[in-house]
Amino acid sequence: MSEKTQLILMASYNRLMNQRLLQASACLTEESLRQDKAAFFKSVFATFNHIMVGDILWLKRFALHPSYCASLKPLMSMKKPERLDQILYRSLPAFKKQREKLDTLIIDWCHEIDEQHLDCALSYVDVKGNVHNKRLGDLILHVFLHQVHHRGQVTTLLSQEAVDFGETDLPEIVPEMA
Repeated sequence: MSEKTQLILMASYNRLMNQRLLQASACLTEESLRQDKAAFFKSVFATFNHIMVGDILWLKRFALHPSYCASLKPLMSMKKPERLDQILYRSLPAFKKQREKLDTLIIDWCHEIDEQHLDCALSYVDVKGNVHNKRLGDLILHVFLHQVHHRGQVTTLLSQEAVDFGETDLPEIVPEMA
């Protein structure tokens, strides 16, 4: 399996897990969604927002890479989040709508990526102002691992509320081999 194919698989997994967790979260009251549960980003809703903040920050960096992909163009007009704990959307339905758009954009982008560019460097400035120059493919992988990490926190918070969020294992969408 090529690295690009793996990224497409991760993007598809990302969308499916976001859909499932948002659907499961919809049964919670507004109070439960926002209740401080002593998680790193406090609540289910704040953790969802943090995942999106990270996605937007990284995708905006990727959009500036010389291997620019047209699918990232919508990010150019999107405001850059100011903080990692920023709440981007005030309601779950508004958040869900934007999450779906962003997940589609990520899938389209992974299909558009030229595999040879994955070995190229991406120069960027992190949120603390430090300059980095790292391999693009590794940074894209980081975005997916960041999502998985924080969605794991959301599943724990949902479990504490006795909410069934369904299967979360990647092999569910890994294609069968002949």
